[in-house]
Amino acid sequence: MRVRLVLAAAALLTAAVAPLAHAGGADGLTIDEYGTVAADSTVTVSGTYRCLDDGEGPVFVSSTLKQGTRSTGIGGTRAVCDGHIHTWSNSAVVKEPAYQPGAAHVEASLVQLTAGPSGLPLPGFLTREQADVELR
Repeated sequence: MRVRLVLAAAALLTAAVAPLAHAGGADGLTIDEYGTVAADSTVTVSGTYRCLDDGEGPVFVSSTLKQGTRSTGIGGTRAVCDGHIHTWSNSAVVKEPAYQPGAAHVEASLVQLTAGPSGLPLPGFLTREQADVELR
């Protein structure tokens, strides 16, 4: 378990220091500077990711959108962990109150689900990213 924590910390440091395209042998994640709000209140945020190994369990790109005092989880995309850069896009219909065009903040994570001691899946964070975005 300690080795896994050290590897996750190393991946976080590497991703923070190097751009995704030059991340070498580390997991990485980016967030696009723009998101969308459709007329039906569907919110979409996106970016790119790279993960190296999903042998211990499935990996997902999760995202949370914040605007003002509102914070909502926006979807979760299954990641392909083959060492290549892929795009991700998460969408959700969010009403009452709906998000509005303008400034917002996105937090995204590569999350791997692994079997815990009881057999239930436990999340492990491979890397995280935050960015200010503009909803259009």
